[in-house]
Parts: sequence; C-alpha cells; structure tokens
Amino acid sequence: MISSTKFKSVDFYRKIPRDLTEATLSGAGLSIVAALSMMFLFGMELSNYLSVSTSTSVIVDNSNDGDFLRMDFNISFLALSCEFAAVDVHDVLGTNRLNITKTIRKFSIDSNLRSTGSEYQSGPLLNLIKHGDEADEETNEGSTVLNSRNFDRYANQHPILVVNFYAPWCYWSNKLKPSWEKAAKTIRERYDPEFDGRILMAKVDCTEDGELCRKHHIQGYPSIRIFRKGSDVRDDHGHHDHESYYGDRDSESLVKTMEDLIAPLPMGSQKLALEDKSNNATGNVKRPAPSAGGCRIEGYVRVKKVPGSLVLAARSESHSFDPSQMNMSHVISHLSFGRKISPKAFNDAKQLIPYIGISHDRLNGQSFINQRELGSNVTIEHYLQIVKTEVLTRRSGKLLEEYEYTAHSSVSQSVHIPVAKFHYTLSPMQVVITENQKSFSHFITNVCAIIGGVFTVAGILDALLHNTMRLMKKVELGKNF
Repeated sequence: MISSTKFKSVDFYRKIPRDLTEATLSGAGLSIVAALSMMFLFGMELSNYLSVSTSTSVIVDNSNDGDFLRMDFNISFLALSCEFAAVDVHDVLGTNRLNITKTIRKFSIDSNLRSTGSEYQSGPLLNLIKHGDEADEETNEGSTVLNSRNFDRYANQHPILVVNFYAPWCYWSNKLKPSWEKAAKTIRERYDPEFDGRILMAKVDCTEDGELCRKHHIQGYPSIRIFRKGSDVRDDHGHHDHESYYGDRDSESLVKTMEDLIAPLPMGSQKLALEDKSNNATGNVKRPAPSAGGCRIEGYVRVKKVPGSLVLAARSESHSFDPSQMNMSHVISHLSFGRKISPKAFNDAKQLIPYIGISHDRLNGQSFINQRELGSNVTIEHYLQIVKTEVLTRRSGKLLEEYEYTAHSSVSQSVHIPVAKFHYTLSPMQVVITENQKSFSHFITNVCAIIGGVFTVAGILDALLHNTMRLMKKVELGKNF
C-alpha cells in the first residue's frame, strides 16, 4: 500500500497556506477582467461551434437525373397575338420541335399585362388549307370595300359581317382573293344585302388602313374575321368579341361556311346575331379571335442537356407577316431550369448559404422593350450559361439540387421575322456546397486553451503590476537594493 505522504508527493497543484497570501486591489481588478474575458471568449467559441460552415468545390457534372432538363417560363409579349404565337425548341443535335402546345398555355393580355379573359384555345391545327383553282379566272369584285370611315356603319347594319383583312404584297392574300371574290358574289346573289341583309362579305386593305387593322389586332395576312351584331358592341380597353376563320379557302368552302352562319337567322332578320352554341358545323374552322394585341405564354418544355435555343415567334403555314410591323418586346415574369423547388427547401438551404438561389431565376421581372428607336425587324436574344448546384448536409445528405444561370441579352436586326430567342448552354461542371462537420473535442480543447491562456496572462500581468508597485514604494522610501 502506498502511504498518503508518498501519494501527495505527485501533487502538481501544491497549496500555499492562506496566511501566507496577500490580496491586492490590482489583483482583484485583474481577476474580474480575466473572468469577463473568459466568459466572452467562451461565448464566441460556443457561437462558432454552433454556427454552420460550408465548403465549395467544383467537380465534373455527375448528374443522374436523365438526359433532359425542364425549362419553366412565363413571358408576356406586348405586341404578339396569341393567334400566331408559337414556341419552338432547337439544339445542336438536330432537334427541331415546332409550335409546342401540349405543355404551353396562352392568355391574351392588354398593354398593362392584364389578362383579358380565359386561356386562349388554339384549337386543332389544319395541316393543309385548301385553296381554290380560280387563280387563272378573271376576278370580279364581289366583296364590299371597308375602311375606318364606313366599318362601324356596315357592322351595325348587318347581323353578320365577314371581313377579309389582307395585304396586296402577301402571297396568301393573293391566293385567297379569287375565291373570296367569287364566294362574295355568290352570297350577294343568294342573300341580297338590300333585301335580305343578314350577311355581308367585305375586305380591308391593311396597307391602306393600318389603324383599323391594328384596332382589330390583325398581325397575319390574310385574317378572316366574323363579326356578329351584338357581340362586338362593348368598348373595354380595345377588346373585341369576334371570331377568326381558319378553314379551307376555296370558294365552295367559303360559301358553305357563310350559309352555316346564316342558317340560325330567319330571312330579313335584323336582330342580334349572337353565336349559336348548338351549331357545330363550323366549330373546327372558326374560333374566338384574340381579345387583345398581347399574349402571355407560360408553361414548360423539356430540352436535351446540350446547347440549344428556345424560340418564341409568330408562326403560321398559311399566313404572311410584315416584319417591319412585328414588335417582340417582352417582360419575363419567370424563367428557371430544373425541377420545381418548394419554398421550404429554399429557406432551409438559405440558412446554410444565404446567397443560394440568387441566380436560380435571374431574369425574373426584367423587361426588354423595343420603343422603335432601334428600328424595325428587331430580334431580342438572351444567352444563358447554366450551372448545376448541389447542397449537401451532414444530417440528411442532399438538401437541394438546382440550376443557376447567368444571362446576357442583346438586340439585332434581321431580314427575317423578328423573334425572341433564348440560347442556353449547360456547363460540364457542377458546384457542390457541403456542410462542414465540427469536432466536439476541438471545441473542448479551445475552451481549455481560453481558460488556461487567460488565467496565465492575467497572472503574468498581476505579477508585473505587483512588482512595479513595490519598486515604486521602495524608491519613495529612498531604499537601495
């Protein structure tokens, strides 16, 4: 057995009898300062231990989410009609998807970007519109010429007014002209406007009366509009309730369509020609015309993970467009890539990395307006560089997976129809942000270092201060040592 005396000999902390110690004011002051310093430094160390730190690394993209990337967008065009607005996708592998409609919705909007009604229904597309063989025949004028001065008078005079808005330089307008005049002549003979008065076929030259065509939101030529007396009598910020005809353009089809329109009206009737919902004979060839000149296009497309382009433009296989009159000004309400991320997931990630998500939808809320100071035929292009970002935590693993992008925009003049084009390129690298795990033993070590370091430094300062004060007293007493 080891005696208590021998055991005490290994004591590192030998005690001095209290009677041999002396308390001083300077020592008390330093003790209080040392204690406060220990508490402050301990709090700082604890805060640092409890805070989250991350490290960022860049690696080769090892995504396992497939070969396609979702692209969500909500873009408002101030002067592009929903009637002709189309969404196309092209890429370097030769993909050419034209006029995508399955995942796209369109809404007519006014100049304040407000929707003027329900979703615009494009309806089934006719692969080939039939034209008549009357091109070689002598054309006899059968339709009535309308302009800004007499349009309202004829619209109020006849229950049904069918108008061909055309341009003399347009190939499709010239192809329609013989059939239109022949059909108008036939309808005039069968339903004399002077005695019957139920229907009138007319035409408007948009190069001569552009204001009238703009009033009715005409952007493609020829555009055949059906005005029903009573359905276009309201004045609401330029909105118009009428229909567009998209059927065959030979004289027989035109005459049949006109007779189907007249059928619900008794002879000599001048009553309001409100649309007959039960008559579906022409349902596939006529649909409500756009109620405003702008269009909001929203939805998503799935694109391959290779350089490509999203193109929004006016498109039709049976209409012509005047490039000088096309204005592709637009406002981007939303544009993002990848899966939709819940607000909760974003908030959780922002607690780790406050700057995360800043570039997830960088173009949101930005406007690209051509005020005509750039001239006509202006195409607006956006160049997007996309980088995948992953956030990993030590508890739950992958917290967030998102795609961020940088954007640069430019305008250029083109000899073709102006478009809005979004060029996108995916980076072969990805950014990985990892939460760093902090060691508890490292925290304890730092706490011990703080306590020991402050205690030692305070002891040194106390000894210096005490010895200095003793020296000063001896000097005052005139003692030599």
